[in-house]
This record gives sequence, structure tokens and C-alpha cells, in this order.
Amino acid sequence: MTSSAVSSSCGYRSVFAPGLFKGQVVIVTGGGSGIGRCSAHELAALGAHVVLVGRKSEKLAAVQQEIQADGGQASMHACDIRNEDAVVQLVQDVLVERGRIDGLVNNAGGQFMAPLEGISARGWEAVVNTNLTGGFLLARECFKQWMAAHGGSIVNIVADMWGSMPGMGHSGAARAGMVSFTETAAAEWARAGVRVNAVAPGYIASSGMDNYPPEAGDMLRAMPQTVPLGRMGTEAEVSAAIAFLLSPAANFISGTTLRVDGARPQVRMGWGMRQPDAQVQQRPAVRPFEGFHRAQTPRVFADEARGEA
Repeated sequence: MTSSAVSSSCGYRSVFAPGLFKGQVVIVTGGGSGIGRCSAHELAALGAHVVLVGRKSEKLAAVQQEIQADGGQASMHACDIRNEDAVVQLVQDVLVERGRIDGLVNNAGGQFMAPLEGISARGWEAVVNTNLTGGFLLARECFKQWMAAHGGSIVNIVADMWGSMPGMGHSGAARAGMVSFTETAAAEWARAGVRVNAVAPGYIASSGMDNYPPEAGDMLRAMPQTVPLGRMGTEAEVSAAIAFLLSPAANFISGTTLRVDGARPQVRMGWGMRQPDAQVQQRPAVRPFEGFHRAQTPRVFADEARGEA
């Protein structure tokens, strides 16, 4: 976790071979911030033309400008992925402009904190439509309009919902549904040479954490204490998993969910968890991978925010 934005002069420090995705077109939803922004940067740095999708044009435009300033290729489309007609049109427009769709990163999502009894039907539907239905619609249209005839790869971003998600039951239900959708789509679409996988981030120091209310600050800062590896993950560590699953190295991987969570779901009552000490956390096998040259620490973790949250 970096303390501030890193200079962009060095470029994205991906572990993958330069030009890995040269000539490919990859759609990244939720590309205006957080993990989506990071993944878009890495894919562009590896040669892909990245199509940024989200609801807020200004955020997409900012990321598009960053990628272009770094020498990559990106375009943008504002779209509410919960709207079926809008999704159909989006995929049509991308094909008209770019001529192909090789990959889809279904990253867009969102939720709010509330106990189950405090969630209205409207609130439940909003979260499920964003985290499940929207991803289904994007994947379906990419398949129908292009991948059924040409193949491709889809990566759905879910969450650490193993063992439940108290306080965000709507999101847990939607993410579990997306895992099941991933497995079903992998089975149904394999005949067309389409691979469908999921990545499940655990506690990641991403800008998405700044969307939670200030009173959640103490809880968020305490999260690393519940992770066996003793820290938060980085956006670049999630992006690397996404890039791997999109790559030819994963050509025999489909229908799986790759967890990026530092073994967090394995914490059990009755087992005295011992976190790595400071010296161990500096060992190459466990220290954070910080390949994203434009990464920024969420405000909730910044020193100046500690007294405010």
C-alpha cells in the first residue's frame, strides 16, 4: 500500500510479457476508479485497446487521458449496465468502432452497508442489478454479438463472500450468484471457445473503500488484523490475476474463481492466527506487489484521515 500516487514516468510495472494483448480489444466495466482503473492501465500497458465503461463520463475520461498519456490506447462509453437496451447498444457500438471484442472484465459493482432487516426491496434490487444482472447482460451480449463466433475470455469480479457477508447481505447474494453464473457460462459457452472465470478480491486497499461512511473507518483500518498475511492487498495484485485469466497461459482454466485474499476466508475460531511480523512481511513471497504506477492510497488509510474517520 503506497502512501501517495507514484510518479507515472516509469509506467505500469506488469509481471507479464510486453505486448501480451497486442491487437486485442478488452472491455473493462467500472473502469473509472479502483480495481477497474488499475486493470485498464495494466491491460493497456500490455498492448490492448481498453474500452472503459461506467456511468460517470468524467471519471472515464480521466482514466482514458491517463492511459493515453502513458502511451496506451483507450476509448470510453458511458453506460448503465443495469439497462438491457443500453448494454445491447454498447456492445454494438464497440464492435462498430473497434471491430472485435477479445475480452470482458466485468468489474462494475457497488453496495452499501446495512443489516438485512434494514434493506428495502428497492435497495436490494439496486445492488443485485449492479453486481449480478448487469454483469450477466454484458457477458451475454459479448457472447451473442461476437464471442460465439470468434471465442474470447470473460473475467467476472466478485468478492470475499465465503462464510457470508454480514452487513452487506445483498452484495453477498449477488456475488454468490455471479460465481454460479460464471460456472454455468463456462460450461455452456466452452463449445465456442469462450472461457469464463471469476476473481474474488479480499480486503484490497482500493479507492472503493472511500465510498463507505466515515463511521466505518475504524473497521476498515482493523481489517488487516484478520488476514493471515497481515496486510491489505493492492489493486495491482487483483489486476495481475485478471490479466493471467485473460492470457493464453490460462487457456485450460474456465469456470473457476481465483481468490486474491491473503487466506482471509480460512480464519477459524479455535485456531490461534499468527500474523507475519514486520521482518517476514518483507520477504519476497508475501510482500505487496505494487506494480501500478498511478496507485493512490484510499483516504481512509491516509495519515491525515486517521483523526477524521
